[in-house]
Amino acid sequence: MTEKIVLAYSGGLDTSVACKWLQETHGYEVHCLTVDLGNLPDIEGARLRGDEAGAVEVELADAKEDFLNYFVFPALQANALYQGEYPLATALGRPLIAKLLVDKARAVGATAVAHGCTGKGNDQVRLDIAISTLAPDLKIIGTARENEMSRDAALAYAAEHGITVRQTAEAPYSTDENLWGRSVECGELEDPWAEPPADVWEWTRNIEDTPADAVTLEVTFEQGVPVAIDDERLDPVTLVQRLSDLGGEHGVGRIDMVEDRVVGIKSREVYEAPAAVILIAAHKQLEQLTLSKAQHRMKARVADEYADLVYGGHWFSAHHRDLAAYVQSSQQDVNGTVRIQLHRGNLRTLGKQADHSLYSKELATYGDDDLFDQKAAQGFIKLHGLAVQVQAHRQLLQDKRDPLHLAAPPREDD
Repeated sequence: MTEKIVLAYSGGLDTSVACKWLQETHGYEVHCLTVDLGNLPDIEGARLRGDEAGAVEVELADAKEDFLNYFVFPALQANALYQGEYPLATALGRPLIAKLLVDKARAVGATAVAHGCTGKGNDQVRLDIAISTLAPDLKIIGTARENEMSRDAALAYAAEHGITVRQTAEAPYSTDENLWGRSVECGELEDPWAEPPADVWEWTRNIEDTPADAVTLEVTFEQGVPVAIDDERLDPVTLVQRLSDLGGEHGVGRIDMVEDRVVGIKSREVYEAPAAVILIAAHKQLEQLTLSKAQHRMKARVADEYADLVYGGHWFSAHHRDLAAYVQSSQQDVNGTVRIQLHRGNLRTLGKQADHSLYSKELATYGDDDLFDQKAAQGFIKLHGLAVQVQAHRQLLQDKRDPLHLAAPPREDD
């Protein structure tokens, strides 16, 4: 009996080639699973290429709402940005795709799953770890890392087998798109000194093409999750797509960075993530009103750890469970609205208010209605600096050196 395999199928060059290669090289009956996380390009074209490549079926799974509710919004609540910039759009989609691959494999009785990730990319790590965690009995085949086809070779293989692909030798970009963002790599982008070509950008306008007038909008959050724009409650998919379109129209959401991949190399990556950039910025502003200093400090540390965890493919881990528990607890009072202005690629916060804000105008004001007891400050300062002063006089200043040297080692000629 022919063994069955489920292929994570995007319909692009790599997975279309992978579909045919799995049949020719391993003799598998290939079942393709296309997971729609939003902004999936050319769905009908993907079905056609699957047929051209000899797949038994090409199933389309609509997972947009699950993607936002169970993956994107928890990451938003955490303010997760890998190395301070990347909103993790592709990385957040991989554990959900892995889970659906396993479900499909169980449904059709497959003994293996496959993906078209390269041997130097991050996605192979994320998918392999997630699949092995959820279903250790399933064999995993990484077609691109096993056949080691170059981009040119893959294009030639597709042409040889009558498979129509979107990539061409003139625009050999590798892209991934979902509701939270779009990633682009390869081609001219491999030179960090080179400006991204104009055809790289699809979601965001060039600054000179954006509207002359700014747009102002209000985003409302409930427990750290966005629920409304300008007082209009929206379902998650509509809300994110609307912000993506609006941000892109005003040139907001472009990211060009050199990041550290999981496998140990640096890679130049270009991202478009208008909705993510807007929502994370707004969410951070709201947390300024609703989190204490200690919470705010700890939350920033958790955000970095959370982002590293997602980027590295450890979504289905006890560490994630523990971090998520802290994040969820911290969001209980993150309820309120942030007013934002978008203009010529820039995002500005114009105002923010929260249901249970920790900001007190009566304590902060210098006006006549000031309730702060300024006389109490003198005693507070004495106690707050006591330990520093004792140590300074008994240790740091004993050699009578100029205090300037406390922050730098002395030079030989001092």
